Amino acid sequence: MAENCFHCGQKIEDVKIEFDQKIFCCNGCKTVFEILNQNNLSNYYELNTKAGIKPESAPSHFEFLDTPQIFEKIIDYSEDGITLVTFKIPVIHCSACVWLLESLKNINKNIIYSTVNFTTKTVQIAYRHEAYKLSELANFLTDLGYKPIINLETVDKKPEKIDRTLIIKIGIAGFAFGNIMLLAFPEFLGQNGDTWLEQYNHLFRILMFVLSLPVMLYCASDYYKSAWGALKHGILNIDLPIVIGIFALFFRSCYEAYEGLSNGYFDSLCGLLFFMLLGKYFQQRTYRTLAFDRDYKSFYPIAVTRIDKGKQENVLISNLHVGDRILIRNNEIIPADSILIRGQAYIDNSFITGESRLIEKNSGEKIYAGGKQIGTALELEIIKEVNQSYLTRLWNNEAFKKEDSVLNTITNNISKYFVVVILTITVLSALYWYFVEKNTSQMYQVISAILIVACPCALALSAPFTIGNMMRVFGNKKFYVKDAVTIEKLSKIGHIVFDKTGTLTVNKAAKISYIGEKLNETELKKLKSLLQNSSHPLSRSLYDFIPVATDYTTVSEYKEILGKGIKGKIDNDYLLVGSSSFVNDEKLLQQETSVHISINGVNKGYYVFQNQYRAGITQTIQSLHSYPITLLSGDNSSERQVLENIFPEGTIMEFNQSPQDKLEYIKALQLKGEKVMMLGDGLNDAGALKQANVGVAISDDVNSFTPSSDAILDGNNFTFLPVYLKLSKTAMTIVVLCFFISFCYNIIGLSFAVSGKLSPLVAAILMPVSSISVVTFTTLTTLFVGYKAFKSQ
Repeated sequence: MAENCFHCGQKIEDVKIEFDQKIFCCNGCKTVFEILNQNNLSNYYELNTKAGIKPESAPSHFEFLDTPQIFEKIIDYSEDGITLVTFKIPVIHCSACVWLLESLKNINKNIIYSTVNFTTKTVQIAYRHEAYKLSELANFLTDLGYKPIINLETVDKKPEKIDRTLIIKIGIAGFAFGNIMLLAFPEFLGQNGDTWLEQYNHLFRILMFVLSLPVMLYCASDYYKSAWGALKHGILNIDLPIVIGIFALFFRSCYEAYEGLSNGYFDSLCGLLFFMLLGKYFQQRTYRTLAFDRDYKSFYPIAVTRIDKGKQENVLISNLHVGDRILIRNNEIIPADSILIRGQAYIDNSFITGESRLIEKNSGEKIYAGGKQIGTALELEIIKEVNQSYLTRLWNNEAFKKEDSVLNTITNNISKYFVVVILTITVLSALYWYFVEKNTSQMYQVISAILIVACPCALALSAPFTIGNMMRVFGNKKFYVKDAVTIEKLSKIGHIVFDKTGTLTVNKAAKISYIGEKLNETELKKLKSLLQNSSHPLSRSLYDFIPVATDYTTVSEYKEILGKGIKGKIDNDYLLVGSSSFVNDEKLLQQETSVHISINGVNKGYYVFQNQYRAGITQTIQSLHSYPITLLSGDNSSERQVLENIFPEGTIMEFNQSPQDKLEYIKALQLKGEKVMMLGDGLNDAGALKQANVGVAISDDVNSFTPSSDAILDGNNFTFLPVYLKLSKTAMTIVVLCFFISFCYNIIGLSFAVSGKLSPLVAAILMPVSSISVVTFTTLTTLFVGYKAFKSQ
């Protein structure tokens, strides 16, 4: 009796190695098992039985990766001892593979994190290159059985070529289907005694057999590979019933044609593959469309300050080009690879690497996209086009993921048992038609029809297409959610928390007045130079309000204390700008929002802000009355009366809240079991946004691109907030309806197939039609409810 390797599942043909009461086919599999066991990763074998990949016996030579020229072309990022690289690993095939590859940091201390993209079969790894070479990393993956594929295309970072194989297969299957139908047609009319047709009937059947061979051997090859790959690892996937149905049709057709009983079902077989491949093509095209919209069409409402001939203007990052000069302030994200022109750069690359460390950069040095400046404003020159796909990938970094999708878990569990149920129904039906009805020919028809018509594809497509289309609807209204899980979480929100400044207020519309000792032009220029470094809404408003022109001025000892103020040294003057307590001003103002100025320890005066709230804010907030609402503001309570007129009765209002206070408040709500949505400006509220179940950064004309947020909302569309929440719940309802439609389709289709009233060809047509109908339903329904909801608003 043949035995299988505990790790890779392959049959042991030569040497059998026993270890820890388990058997292995080679030392490589045994070694991988030991590594996983020693690092407490034996759960790998529980996720999927025999999920392992057999390591290569011959050593892999990856030394060429350490060549500087090739190294620079392959890596995504390399700085401060940390390198990011993306490897293509085609053997990734199951959840256990994904789990192991994302647990590499537990095996190798030089690896910081790893993230798998199952669709593209790639893994991005952050590792410490000072202690570990790129070649060593590639060899390490190979030893685990996951050899990276590195060729000229991956080195040159060329876009992947369009694979037209599926189109060719559709063409071949369609050609064979049409011609076999023509060849079979005379036999359908052959009962009139036409001796010529009867004489050449065998020739027509031979031609039908020959035409079906390329369909059987080539067009259906993907189904064979998928089913066999799953079986090798002890998994039953949906392609297995399809393959059994294809074989049943083909061999039964060959038998009937050879025995002269009939022309068989060659036409049904080719029609089956033709319509299934068409459905597969439709699904791929739709997925690609959604992915394209996600990465390239829906640019986030993020603006960055571009410097043009000494003038500053806010432009969307999509309008930036190589050679443009931009101004990056404290806590702002660098949107593209750039060269530092002026300023003192301290870059936090935790957005990229997951590790928070400040890296000092000097003039002329390269700064990677995704880094965040901590300190004074920088002038940068862009050397590489903004890559929206790259920024999207950073935003979706696993390090910032909060929770998994419940819908995906439900769908995966249903699909897991679907195949077992279908195979059971098939066997029982076959036994019935063979022993009870004693109709062997009909039995093959029934088996094929059951295996083909039953498909969980429509079920699996329900959630991604519904939520994907809803993300598109939201994006068109400038509400950009990080991922599908965010919409799922939005539908479950039970408590809404608002920040005030920059969230409820419009910064540029604020009325500002100055009280105190008059500042001369030099002092105003220095004040404006200091304000230029901050992204806080009040700093931006005050910067625009001060009428003097200012050139780029170096600020030393710059520091921004969140929720309090900013300070820095210009020439020999030391400036503090912020709250009264921050500048040690005894004039504690409780009636207005104010920004106090201190120069060299002397309190000069303060700017008073009369906030202008967003248009339609009262109606928007009042329409959220069904949710418990809290206002957390870093300002004093001077505008409590105004805010009480805006918010519903019973709203909790807390003032003089530091960023840490806001974070702790949200934690307290979550401990009570509440699902919290936080809306803030994306900078000072980063901690609270990250802590909330859904963090929404409000963006006007500053860079609010932050990993802390789950969504970015254009400030001009703030009034649509109730609609977004309502539509997120509607999306979940549509998913449930799609589940119901899919179940109904399978139940009705199976009932007809089991009773013998459904031919395999009709089943083949219905299979992609079911997917198309679900996708069409969810697309049209989502677009309709979106259009109706926004029109009524």
